[in-house]
Amino acid sequence: MSKKKVLIVTQEMSPFTDPSELADLTRKLPQYVQEKGMELRVLMPKFGTINERRHRLHEVVRLSGMNIIVDDDDYPLIIKVASMPEARIQVYFLDNDDFFRRKSVFQNEAGEAYEDNVDRMVFFCKGVLETVRKFGWPPDIIHCHGWMTSLIPAYVKTAYKTEPLFQHAKVIYSLYNDAIGENMPDNFFSKAAINNMPAKDLDAYQNGAGVTLHRGAIAFADGIILGSETVSEAVQKSLTESDKPVLDYQAEEPLAGFIDFYNSLMVEPVS
Repeated sequence: MSKKKVLIVTQEMSPFTDPSELADLTRKLPQYVQEKGMELRVLMPKFGTINERRHRLHEVVRLSGMNIIVDDDDYPLIIKVASMPEARIQVYFLDNDDFFRRKSVFQNEAGEAYEDNVDRMVFFCKGVLETVRKFGWPPDIIHCHGWMTSLIPAYVKTAYKTEPLFQHAKVIYSLYNDAIGENMPDNFFSKAAINNMPAKDLDAYQNGAGVTLHRGAIAFADGIILGSETVSEAVQKSLTESDKPVLDYQAEEPLAGFIDFYNSLMVEPVS
């Protein structure tokens, strides 16, 4: 039996980004998955806070050179790679000067969310799927971490539903207690509707008069993992209303149950 393939997509990862609940978990997860006999790829944004020299990033020329359209504008996608410290695992970084060459990750110096966070998210999510297409690598599991990955479940099931590489992929969305992912501007729908997809395909992200990214991700994902012990009332309500399988927060062993949860979604489980 061929190895099952796991694509880990994350907005943060230690030691490349500052420590956080999300970054610390995604640092351990790839090694855990590899030790369980699975093949994997790891993709994340190349934020300006990441020191390329210290972490020995270098460009992957054969993967770079694509343009990603966001709101009718073209943005070049540069792919870089580095090895995880003390592990034989490569991490691929999606880079673009317009979106990621800044001295902070999601907020400006005043602590306000960047006005173009929607554009940055769309670029990253679409860039991830286009990069996987360039890999020619069909994932069995796509495991998304953080609000910046929240459009991937929708894109896999709508804009990329006819892409052969994703035909059998199961999408898992890990939820974290992150306020940035709970509110987005009114232009979210026009910007996020890529590849001529109707904006109504994103209705699941609508929450009353506003937008809740986690709500939409829950609706399109095949399974949900709680990465934080507590989540907002709005997110908890979306989970309660959903019929999706959920892996509860693991306080003592954060990765306990992950492989069983992957297996429960795949047709042919890993032994």
